[in-house]
Amino acid sequence: MKRYYPTFLVLAILFASCSSKQQNKTAASQVKSYKILTVEPETAEIYYDFPAVIQGENVVEIRPKIDGYVEKIFVDEGATVKKGQLLFRISNPQYEQDLRSAEAALRTADAEMESAKMTVNKVRPLVEKDIISSYELESAEYTLKTKQAAVTEAQAAVTNAQINVGYTSITSPMNGIIGILPHKEGSYINSSSTDPLTTISSLGNMYAYFSVNEKHLLDISRMIEGATLQDKLKHFPEVSLLLPDGSLYPDKGRIETASGLVNTETGSVSFRATFPNPLSILKSGNSGTIRLPRTIDSALVIPQSATYDLQGKHFVFIVTKDSIVKNTAIDVTAMPDGQSYIVKSGLKPGDVVAIEGSSELKEGDKIIPLQK
Repeated sequence: MKRYYPTFLVLAILFASCSSKQQNKTAASQVKSYKILTVEPETAEIYYDFPAVIQGENVVEIRPKIDGYVEKIFVDEGATVKKGQLLFRISNPQYEQDLRSAEAALRTADAEMESAKMTVNKVRPLVEKDIISSYELESAEYTLKTKQAAVTEAQAAVTNAQINVGYTSITSPMNGIIGILPHKEGSYINSSSTDPLTTISSLGNMYAYFSVNEKHLLDISRMIEGATLQDKLKHFPEVSLLLPDGSLYPDKGRIETASGLVNTETGSVSFRATFPNPLSILKSGNSGTIRLPRTIDSALVIPQSATYDLQGKHFVFIVTKDSIVKNTAIDVTAMPDGQSYIVKSGLKPGDVVAIEGSSELKEGDKIIPLQK
């Protein structure tokens, strides 16, 4: 006896079968392919960057030694000068008057000394002939000595006056570059003025001063051999200098000195690097960035595109043997190329990470791994 099923029941069974097949096809189509990377140790180089201030190896403040008015300025700001070159002339007529008075006093003293000599020469033969007593000769000789002392004193006064007049002309003590000129012609200046007439920076080597905080100092100390900080300075690698426009200064520098004491206010130690300056590119007062290299022998490097940030932390998706992704927190250091990270913790050699899709993958997703 044949059984007949209602038409609606047959249709329902067929629809359910088709729907199940369609879901399976949809699920299979949702598994996407993503590039992966097997993390292996490699040699990498990173940098420590520190803001720096540039100063000349020798910077001299030019200050007046006398009071007066700036009569003439013979140089301009930024000019290159040589040792002995005239820079300023200071006007103070009093010093010239003092010199004339001192020279006149010297001439008077010279005349009186010559007169005393004549008296001695006149009295001596008379004493020798017993015409007058020896007392007259002794008195004349004492007078001569007094006049000679007066001449010496007058000569000293002339020398001092000449020195003061010499101070009215200010010359460069060395070869270098002129700094700013805060005083203009006609300005009154004196030896206690707050601002110097100008500064002169040497043309030779330039110093870059920068500070290192305690954390970086410990890192640097661990990577450089030496028992003391001064010993470590001898083994420091050459450093680079980034100029304010971001370009790299062509010559390398060396760190030569360190303060050795931690500044209690800033928690940092001051260092000084020396750079050659053959083309006079660097100027006193420039700013820059000291770049100290550090080589890591066994670094785990991943692309920054493999990571995502969540609440200030970095995460990656590790791919399991079953091609399931699992998010993992990592601690990283950015590399100078701006595209990679060195992983300090969270990954180990041999781990497989997804290097794309970090913005769309979720914990537990299955992927089709594509080895990079």
